[in-house]
Amino acid sequence: MEMHAHTSEHSPCSSVSAVELVRRVFAKGLQGIVLTDHHYLWGAEELKGVRRAAEVPDHFLLLAGQEVSSAELGDVLVYGATESLPLGTSLLDIRRRFPDVALVWAHPYRGSRIPADEDLCDPLLDGVEIFNSNQSVRGNSQGLQDWHRLHFTAIAGTDTHGASYAGTYPTQFDHPLRTMSDLVEELRRGRCRPFFKEIPRAGANTRVTEVTIGTKGADEFRERIIIKSIENRQKWKNADRAYHIMETLAEHGFGGGLFRVPRPIDEDPASMTIIEEGLRGKSLFDKLLTSSLADGREYLQLAARWLARLHNCRLVITPPDDFLPREELRLARYLERFTAINHRHTRKAREIMELVQAEETRLVQEDPSALVQGHGDFHPKNVFIGQDNQENRETLFIAAIDFESSLVLPRAFDVGCFLAQFRNQFFAHPAMLKEFPESLFLDAYLQEAGMGDGEFRRQVELFRARTNLSIAAYLIKLGLGGGEDLWRVLVEAEQAVSCLG
Repeated sequence: MEMHAHTSEHSPCSSVSAVELVRRVFAKGLQGIVLTDHHYLWGAEELKGVRRAAEVPDHFLLLAGQEVSSAELGDVLVYGATESLPLGTSLLDIRRRFPDVALVWAHPYRGSRIPADEDLCDPLLDGVEIFNSNQSVRGNSQGLQDWHRLHFTAIAGTDTHGASYAGTYPTQFDHPLRTMSDLVEELRRGRCRPFFKEIPRAGANTRVTEVTIGTKGADEFRERIIIKSIENRQKWKNADRAYHIMETLAEHGFGGGLFRVPRPIDEDPASMTIIEEGLRGKSLFDKLLTSSLADGREYLQLAARWLARLHNCRLVITPPDDFLPREELRLARYLERFTAINHRHTRKAREIMELVQAEETRLVQEDPSALVQGHGDFHPKNVFIGQDNQENRETLFIAAIDFESSLVLPRAFDVGCFLAQFRNQFFAHPAMLKEFPESLFLDAYLQEAGMGDGEFRRQVELFRARTNLSIAAYLIKLGLGGGEDLWRVLVEAEQAVSCLG
């Protein structure tokens, strides 16, 4: 049901007629609509006329409530009253005159408002509208979190004032409705909820929830958001850093279009919560496994072009002197994984690490001005391919996620990381490595970056070896240090550093 809609006939703020509203909501597959004009209750004969003009079937439910500006809480949706109510009517008076109505607090998170817990749980209310098109994404997500925390009855309402987005935020009921009395009964018993999808995802010291709000078939109006609740102060510091990096990238051409990052929406340091745009799509890894050869090659080249465009911005967002100290700590941690279990290949790992560290230091010290803000962990599972509209190929986009490792670094770092991770992630799929040779990625990068490939390819091999060290350390962390994969990764790292001499 669409529970909150305004018509041009009886709400001066609306530009859509009741007939058009009904047609739009019916076309979206909803089972009904409640017209909730300001301080006006549609009569039965008026509703019959709207139904006839809209030409919707009898099973489509067309009801009338109203939005009332109350004395206590502001705007409240009133379902079940038998007459129009004037501005400023108190909730107590509504209850006294119409004891069987259902009262729902309308858009309590609109603007920058954060409603108090005692108001959300006010016994005079039968529910709270937590999703509304006139609330910000932060407001809608705060409503979702409060609903989970306080367990009040919640609905969604589009608060429609125009035709294009009618029926976007419906409410789902547990049982079929035939009358306003049925609707009121279900509301008062809490047998309803906003129509949305919520997928919790696990993370280290982080609770990640992917939320999709809105009806199917209207991609341009559905909200997809990622809510990250950080549980560790150090993790929050890293997440907050990544958030501000994405903010800057969005301001420098990655906020939309073909090349993008998830749009940062809001953050709350007090609760250590971050909200960012959800992406409709799949990782490059998954897309390559299922796409045609032509499409897969296009996606791989787009990933290279995304990275080159990032590097070409020549941004310096994080402190430029962070790279070498952080690298020293990370390489030391990789080696500790070997020494902690007295791994038989510790010596080889140490030799590779020392060569990598020395070469990185030389490279950075020789030309610190060549460093740019990079991704820091660019690989096929951190790159997303999607379409804003599934029916329109021209809305294709490519985005990178997870900027917690982003540093000012040599360009070749991200390229070598990608090539090493690409080979490792697809090693169990040899046909993929054959169909998608790394030259596709490297050549596309060099072309977009406008660079020659002589010294750069040598640097790529350096960072390929460095990434292989991180992969080997990760295998040990997973308890796979005795397998053939670790030996292969170390040998490939050794081959890569041999090109540095």
